Amino acid sequence: MIDLHTHSRESDGTDTPRQVLEAAAAAGLTAVALTDHDTTAGWADAAAAVARTGVALVRGVEISTRAATPAGGISVHLLAYLHDPEHPALLDELGRTRGDRMDRARRMTALLAQDFPLTWDDVVAQTHDGATVGRPHLADALVAAGVVASRDEAFATMLHPGAPYYVPHYAPDTADAVRAVLAAGGVPVMAHPRAGARGRVVTEATIEELAAAGLAGLEVDHRDHGDADRDRLRELAAELDLLVTGSSDYHGTGKLNRIGEHTTDADVLAEIERRGRLEVLRP
Repeated sequence: MIDLHTHSRESDGTDTPRQVLEAAAAAGLTAVALTDHDTTAGWADAAAAVARTGVALVRGVEISTRAATPAGGISVHLLAYLHDPEHPALLDELGRTRGDRMDRARRMTALLAQDFPLTWDDVVAQTHDGATVGRPHLADALVAAGVVASRDEAFATMLHPGAPYYVPHYAPDTADAVRAVLAAGGVPVMAHPRAGARGRVVTEATIEELAAAGLAGLEVDHRDHGDADRDRLRELAAELDLLVTGSSDYHGTGKLNRIGEHTTDADVLAEIERRGRLEVLRP
């Protein structure tokens, strides 16, 4: 029972890192990866809970990237596991992305404020000190203001990439991010590659290019993938000699995703650990 994709309040989840491990223990998981957006700030708190919860910790991060295509850039989320968190190149990219996320959140708040009762203080009130600010925090502020009923409604309407309030943020090129993760001793896996409801998805040709750049795996079992998507992704992973993972993408009460609803085989985690610079922290 291994879940390799979860979020804490250090990015856009609602649990503390410690509570993520407690939730994992309650769900019967033996190992869980903490993969907050563009930050490793929750690693220490999560690590301190390993012995008490009995759940092994895979330290990771979810990196916001952008893949170039003939039709324009596509957002790609890249999961990095067991890398050196102090590696300069990767650290600089994560810092730049977090900073631009903050600027983008301010710009989106200003646009939303023209039509809805929303202020920057309202958004800040929904975040934890030091957290990576993102659209989920704007969504929570809109819920608190009574503008929408849920995060899902906010993302489907005013926070959608096609909405007039949407503002993009800086993200490194996906292939460059793959190479940076490898340079930091990490293992790069593409998160939910067929999650079409989130926007356009990359082509198989792009995945092939990323595999050539060093991509290690594909997150196949995810609630945003239908059966046909999972079958084709497994085939593609076999063709490209990529690892196959399964994860919940848990965000606490921020999403419907249940921790442990999709899992990764133990032999896949063993291979990730073999390739990674850091060890899995075990009780």
